[in-house]
Amino acid sequence: MNIAVRATAAYAALTASHEVADYWCQRDAEAVAKGRCGWEGRAACARHVASYTATQAVALLAADRALRLGLDWRHVAAGLAVSAVTHYVADRSGGRWREEGPSTALVRFARRTGHTGWLERDPGAGPLLDQAWHKGWIAVAAVVAGGGR
Repeated sequence: MNIAVRATAAYAALTASHEVADYWCQRDAEAVAKGRCGWEGRAACARHVASYTATQAVALLAADRALRLGLDWRHVAAGLAVSAVTHYVADRSGGRWREEGPSTALVRFARRTGHTGWLERDPGAGPLLDQAWHKGWIAVAAVVAGGGR
């Protein structure tokens, strides 16, 4: 099976499991605390990312078995790592999109790329930027996970 087919199947599995993991598997306690400053926020975000990554791993395993993709576990692990790290970076911004000052890496990036006005005007801007970030990196993770062989 070629890389394009494996990457496409991986993208479908990672995207579907993203929705399940981010909205069904995430506990309210983590959702509320993951953007807070300090150890409490970092720990809550890490717990969420752990369950998120486990959900994506199960989805990739199921797709691999059901579709006989022949995914290489090393590529899968690398793809999951891309998804996990970038998910953590984004989710540390939870609830802080309108924050002034140093804020988070993703909020600073959004402001540097011309999104300050949108973030200030639209309460939905932060969550939309968050989901766009996740899905863009899921595409990268899928290509990584589907590579090799």
